[in-house]
Amino acid sequence: QVRVVESGGGLVQAGGSLRLSCAASGSIFTIDAMGWYRQAPGKQRELVALITSGGTTNYADSVLGRFTISRENVWKTVYLQMNSLKPEDTAVYFCAAHRGIVVWGQGTQVTVSS
Repeated sequence: QVRVVESGGGLVQAGGSLRLSCAASGSIFTIDAMGWYRQAPGKQRELVALITSGGTTNYADSVLGRFTISRENVWKTVYLQMNSLKPEDTAVYFCAAHRGIVVWGQGTQVTVSS
């Protein structure tokens, strides 16, 4: 069993930065990849960034060059460094562990004011 818990959301002005953290626990050796997703009001949840067990990263076009996903101690902590934030980045951000099934965190709110 795997559990993930996000932290680090908040309110920031446009152009600012935030770093989200995702702490994984349990059978983390079964994780194949971890990702950050976001869901804005009235919109579908979308992938923001993904990192695989081999270290390969993928980003949504909308965040490429501004956001960076990284990890520490294999899967114990996964970060999302968000720079040059825009109002359209406002959403609830979810961490997910991919291990055949997807394990979701509870989400953390990120609000970017203009």
